[in-house]
Amino acid sequence: MNIQEYADRDMLAIDVANVLAGDLEAALLHHDTVSLAVPGGTTPGPVFDGLCAADLEWDRVHVLPTDERCVPGDHDRSNERLIRERLLTNRAAVAQYLPLYVAGKAPEDVLPEVESLINPVLPLSVLVLGMGEDMHTASLFPGMDGLEAALDSHAPTLAVARTDVQPEARITLSAQVLDGALSKHLIIFGTAKRDALERAMSLPPEDAPIAAVLGGMTVHWAE
Repeated sequence: MNIQEYADRDMLAIDVANVLAGDLEAALLHHDTVSLAVPGGTTPGPVFDGLCAADLEWDRVHVLPTDERCVPGDHDRSNERLIRERLLTNRAAVAQYLPLYVAGKAPEDVLPEVESLINPVLPLSVLVLGMGEDMHTASLFPGMDGLEAALDSHAPTLAVARTDVQPEARITLSAQVLDGALSKHLIIFGTAKRDALERAMSLPPEDAPIAAVLGGMTVHWAE
């Protein structure tokens, strides 16, 4: 794991956008198509604003969320909505989006259908993750039902996440898919999350799911 510190969040957003563009460009030199998995939430938005303008062959890039709430794609809590509004615009508008959730279907019922679309783009070329102060990442939450199975090295591509602290079910990439990405980046802000990351380094993934994917990770941090 390598930690990169930045003077402020604006500098981080600019630099990380450039780094991700470089990773994608390098991957495109060796593969017909590449895959980019990204989180939702507010943290990656400024990075997306810069990345979407990168001069890449975006029509060869598959973009997918690391996890998704089981809500319609235009819902305020939808990761797809943020990704479409902030990343799949400008030059990146021609990238192909792969959703994790199909509206109107129970998440367990849709997993085989979604996995059939995602498996051909694995391993992930480039991965961007966030992390909560509880040390969750994607929708792998400490204490959630099914966490042990989602952390297993032989887990399927996707898992359904249900927790008492979240109002809706989620679909998430499993730990083995996240950890298998060829280029991995974690973006965190603030002292509390930096402290949480340091705690996670000495905890098992069952208590700190982010610990399952830290090998070879580049961490981008600003106050």
